[in-house]
Order: sequence, then structure tokens, then C-alpha cells
Amino acid sequence: MAQQSTQIALGSRAHNFALLDTVSDKIVTLQDMASTKATVIMFICNHCPYVKHILPELVQLAGKYKIKGVSFVAINANDATLHPQDGPQHMKELALQMQFPFPYLYDHTQQIARNYQAVCTPEFYVYDSNLRLAYHGQFDETRPGNKVSVTGKDLNLALDALLSGQPVPELQHPSIGCSIKWRALSPA
Repeated sequence: MAQQSTQIALGSRAHNFALLDTVSDKIVTLQDMASTKATVIMFICNHCPYVKHILPELVQLAGKYKIKGVSFVAINANDATLHPQDGPQHMKELALQMQFPFPYLYDHTQQIARNYQAVCTPEFYVYDSNLRLAYHGQFDETRPGNKVSVTGKDLNLALDALLSGQPVPELQHPSIGCSIKWRALSPA
């Protein structure tokens, strides 16, 4: 069943993180990734059909904006015991196969996803040069099976506005996708 992202106050600050990049095997922090133009933090995973549906266009979009000084980072917070294909080795394989132009980080404790109030994959957060939230929403209106072309329109509009010094449109449509696969909480 599809989940919809929750509304988060625009202008809120990005949360710090220090997570394993599954490709380089190095710890990557928010400070490492912060851009003076815009920083895109996205929650994705390997197995979700919503992510698979947009992934080729997402990789292309990230490559296009990276040249313009925008920083991208992908985070996977799914419990790999429930979905082994979302584990670090499979993440690395996907990142190499698709030639991700961004680090693919593993949030094994799921604390970073909780800090960001992430609920689904894919879910996009765009921060301005001061790491203030300017956009939180969908990639575009396409979904698997809805016959709408994958364009990245919503994310493009937000990034173009930031890069040109214009306000990001306040009408932002929530992301829709697979729920993050949360680890079962242990009884106290």
C-alpha cells in the first residue's frame, strides 16, 4: 500500500547525519554534502517499484544539476532483515550499475529517517544555501502504471527556482511511494 509523505515546515533546518556510503565505505556527513547552491536529500531504496520507476530519470537529473553546483545524497533506511535486497552490498551494486552521481548512504539505525520524518521511498527534501528546507515533495506526478511520463518536473522547478534566486513554489505535492520498512521495536 502506498504511503504519502507528511508535511514538514518549510524553512526548517537540515538534520545532521554521519552515515556509511555503501560505495566508498566511508562515512559521509551533512557538512561533507552541503552545497552553497542547494542540497537534495532523498530517501530511496533498491526494491521499491516507485523508486525503480523514476530511477533512470533521477540519475540523469542529479547529473545535470550536480554540474550546476547542486549536491545530492541518497539515504536508504529500510530494515535489511525484512528486505535483504536493501542491504549495503545490494545498495553498492545498484549504485555502481546505475552510475549514481551521488553517495548512497545506509541508515542502519533508522534514526536519520526518523529525524527527517521520512515515511516513504522516494521522498525528496531540497535545502537552500543555508540548509533551510525549500522543497519537500514528489519527483513528479508519475507513478508505476499511471502512464504519466517520468520528467522530474516538480524537483526541476524547485531547483531551478533556487538556482535563479526565485522563491520555490509553495504549492508542493507530497511524495507517494513504498513505506519505509521500519525495524520492529523491542519490548522494554
